Amino acid sequence: MLRYLSMIFAACLALGLAGPAGAAGDVDSGKKLAAKCSGCHGKMGEGKSKNPPIAGIEAGSHVKMLQDYKSGARDHKGMMRAVAKLSDQDMADIAAYYATLK
Repeated sequence: MLRYLSMIFAACLALGLAGPAGAAGDVDSGKKLAAKCSGCHGKMGEGKSKNPPIAGIEAGSHVKMLQDYKSGARDHKGMMRAVAKLSDQDMADIAAYYATLK
């Protein structure tokens, strides 16, 4: 049974179905990049005014949201246009950083 599950997991990795953006995020790099997010989401991702908190969001979910903003599948009246300039690795790094915050 364990061997069977391992084979399924390996196949998912090969197809890109397991994990966001195919790469793990770097928390230190994400912390530097997150400075751009703090104006709207707060210094520690706690949320600010009508902008939602982003601290503690699971990294994979966070990357998916960012990718959806970049592709236009998700829109917030243009407020997240800066996401379009982020690479997949930058998104993974930012998400990894915010996932470490409470």
